[in-house]
Amino acid sequence: GQPHKRRKTSDANETEDHLESLICKVGEKSACSLESNLEGLAGVLEADLPNYKSKILRLLCTVARLLPEKLTIYTTLVGLLNARNYNFGGEFVEAMIRQLKESLKANNYNEAVYLVRFLSDLVNCHVIAAPSMVAMFENFVSVTQEEDVPQVRRDWYVYAFLSSLPWVGKELYEKKDAEMDRIFANTESYLKRRQKTHVPMLQVWTAEKPHPQEEIQKLKKDRWQERHILRPYLAFDSILCEALQHNLPPFTPPPHTEDSVYPMPRVIFRMFDYTDDPEGPVMPGSHSVERFVIEENLHCIVKSHWKERKTCAAQLVSYPGKNKIPLNYHIVEVIFAELFQLPAPPHIDVMYTTLLIELCKLQPGSLPQVVSFPLFFLFLAQATEMLYMRLDTMNTTCVDRFINWFSHHLSNFQFRWSWEDWSDCLTQDPESPKPKFVREVLEKCMRLSYHQRILDIVPPTFSTLCPANPTCIYKYGDESSNSLPGHSVALCLAVAFKSKATNDEIFSILKDVPNPNQDDDDDEGFSFNPLKIEVFVQTLLHLAAKSFSHSFSALAKFHEVFKTLAESDEGKLHVLRVMFEVWRNHPQMIAVLVDKMIRTQIVDCAAVANWIFSSELSRDFTRLFVWEILHSTIRKMSKHVLKIQKELEEAKEKLARQHKRRSDDDDRSSDRKDGALEEQIERLQEKVESAQSEQKNLFLVIFQRFIMILTEHLVRCETDGTSVLTPWYKNCIERLQQIFLQHHQIIQQYMVTLENLLFTAELDPHILAMFQQFCALQA
Repeated sequence: GQPHKRRKTSDANETEDHLESLICKVGEKSACSLESNLEGLAGVLEADLPNYKSKILRLLCTVARLLPEKLTIYTTLVGLLNARNYNFGGEFVEAMIRQLKESLKANNYNEAVYLVRFLSDLVNCHVIAAPSMVAMFENFVSVTQEEDVPQVRRDWYVYAFLSSLPWVGKELYEKKDAEMDRIFANTESYLKRRQKTHVPMLQVWTAEKPHPQEEIQKLKKDRWQERHILRPYLAFDSILCEALQHNLPPFTPPPHTEDSVYPMPRVIFRMFDYTDDPEGPVMPGSHSVERFVIEENLHCIVKSHWKERKTCAAQLVSYPGKNKIPLNYHIVEVIFAELFQLPAPPHIDVMYTTLLIELCKLQPGSLPQVVSFPLFFLFLAQATEMLYMRLDTMNTTCVDRFINWFSHHLSNFQFRWSWEDWSDCLTQDPESPKPKFVREVLEKCMRLSYHQRILDIVPPTFSTLCPANPTCIYKYGDESSNSLPGHSVALCLAVAFKSKATNDEIFSILKDVPNPNQDDDDDEGFSFNPLKIEVFVQTLLHLAAKSFSHSFSALAKFHEVFKTLAESDEGKLHVLRVMFEVWRNHPQMIAVLVDKMIRTQIVDCAAVANWIFSSELSRDFTRLFVWEILHSTIRKMSKHVLKIQKELEEAKEKLARQHKRRSDDDDRSSDRKDGALEEQIERLQEKVESAQSEQKNLFLVIFQRFIMILTEHLVRCETDGTSVLTPWYKNCIERLQQIFLQHHQIIQQYMVTLENLLFTAELDPHILAMFQQFCALQA
């Protein structure tokens, strides 16, 4: 009997897998029409309902959530099933409402938008009665009347309503025009009165952008006519209109709680308009709902397939209705909209680079004169040119991402670019955005190749923007250094390092180095002595300069010496200063050495922050590598805090389990175990408090230093009667903004402290505005 039972189970699994494959693949390329595929699939699913109903329900709810780009295909399928089996339609609507409630409860608002849109499109398929959908939207918009709730909550419910209208607006207006007018009036009144303080912080360019409500107003004016949503249910109108409809159960938006986390507000990103492609199909206008629909669908394709770049690229280029629109422009705009999204892109930055390269491969050159370049590359080149032209008003965080993308992209195309087209940057102030961008791109390209290659790829006129040769600068290396203090000790150290000296031998050589900060008769021991640090760090890094690995080994071998020399805060700061002097021309080496020194606790995070704002770094203050180091330092601190918090939670859970076991077994022998665990919890509690205090201090140091240098600049400009808005100021104020945005979840814990200690009402309005914009993000 046993083998027969097993075969039955495997048959059931095979059927379930087959059903899953059929449902997921419907709507993909096929020899038959979409309509006949949908009809066939509805027949198969109807026949399998008696045995596999729960599986089919689960699958359809999952694709509604995870494959929003095929939304109307699946709503049509559900419509056909509802027409054949009314009870199944009812169960599906109930399951979707359950799923919507769960998504909202779990703060999964992005998925919830797709579920609301799916439910609204079921009105078109005669599954859900229009009046009950209108009632649900009424409840959504009533959230705008709630008091003491964050604006981001109201925003989300209004967005969920507005963004469903391109799909269902026409149907709802035909059935319930008075109610819809009322909801629309409430929405418009809310949109007029909502705060927009946060907008400048999230804009890619410092210029106004259209809002979704403008697109919806235009759609309403056009009598809800749009031509870009695939509507397969129209072909089945005669079947669907006979079907019985279901009423949505009354839906009350879950109340706001302390645990509610709403999506960040988003601003609309536009790069192209209809004048950019005069020959092909016309691009829908910036305010048109068609533009919104096409972008939504392309974003959905990226969201569904981002882990598989080949599939993702293939799905994008085979977008339905691609002949009616300039698809390549839309694809480029959507990918850059995600890459430049603030505070963070939806996916890892490098995914967008690989996706764009994949798109280039899919569309090989069809023009004889550019046969060596893919066709898509030309669209990208046009987009890059546009971004370059608009660098002056581009947000610094987005410029960083543009630099990283462009350098990585060039490395896949033999670093070929028409640099002469950008020669306008050669006559500009080196600190202004265009020359700065070219310099940073070339520096990143060097990381992906080598120095001579960069010199070879750019015209000789660009030599001033080329990176320096990344060699080590050893101050005791040439004959002119004989007179430098510590020169003889440096020679002794070099011999000792080469002969594999121990830490103790190094200490004894360093013992005789005089301290320039101290009188001879003072008993100094191993307190802060800048010359000792200088001689030791210079010589060691010079001898270990061959590679990253050699440098890491040197730090590990003489870790004890480093720790002793850098015991004080001044010592830590000086170690960083000397390391920077040695590797000034090699930003990548500086970054990895700082990273290693933090990991091995030679320096701490606050020392790195103070070093970045020190006068020694003022010349390099606006360079990208400096800010990459600071963000990496903040992330390391956060990981450290989370790691200890996790250890504490696990220890508490373990103790709770032991208590439960003891109360179940009435066992007294584990008291000793409890004692040891309680001690461990106490120790971990102290570590967590200490780490959180260190993290708080790090942010206080960073913000304090920002306020100091920005205030100095503002006072100097006022005294000299010059303009505040210099390239340095734009960079600096946007770096402050970047810290707020990239680490917003952590900084929010310290809002009260920051407001009371640093961002007080007396602060200059230029600086205070950044803090107020940040507060408004989740207000």
